[in-house]
Amino acid sequence: MARLTPANEQLARSIVARYPVPKSATIPLCHLAQEQDGHLTDDAMAHIAELVGCTAAEVLGTASFYEMFKRHETGTYCVNVCTNISCQLLGGEELLEHAERTLGVRAGGTTADGMFTLEDVECIAACTEAPALQVNYRYFHRISTEDFDQLVDDLRSGRLSDEVPPHGTLGKVRQEIPADKVANITPPEEQTEPVWIARHRQAAEGGAS
Repeated sequence: MARLTPANEQLARSIVARYPVPKSATIPLCHLAQEQDGHLTDDAMAHIAELVGCTAAEVLGTASFYEMFKRHETGTYCVNVCTNISCQLLGGEELLEHAERTLGVRAGGTTADGMFTLEDVECIAACTEAPALQVNYRYFHRISTEDFDQLVDDLRSGRLSDEVPPHGTLGKVRQEIPADKVANITPPEEQTEPVWIARHRQAAEGGAS
């Protein structure tokens, strides 16, 4: 189990500073912790709670709502095979069975070398490209069993390392916001009504009188 590293703690504090209420940074910090360790550890959630001023239970309550946050060790590549209706009709179930045979694990399992975690998932919003799957939430469309074998070979060999980073990595470029460019991070109780809302409210009140 791991807390955030010193470098990631510093990054976490800069992320928290972007929000008017520190607790609002909970989800971005969970992503940061998962990028660090490949999954979301109990110690990391406790550390996040300290940084945003809540309890570890509240962090867990938020993280457990989202399927993307894994609370167990996950392979370098998390393979999500869709078996919902469109993909199912076009071979999604057969593709999942083939993936289980190819990787040597059942859905929900991780290969002995720690490289692949295989999951059977609900709709991934690629119905027109069925059967579809994701690897670390990067889409691969209209996948045949031969395509799957080639995909596994490419991932093992590192040929897709630029396209598919290790599990937990959302993007290869991290947003940086200079201090003088951060906008409107005052607490909600100090917020003033935006001009356009005030204009529409006044117009509505005038029409009702």
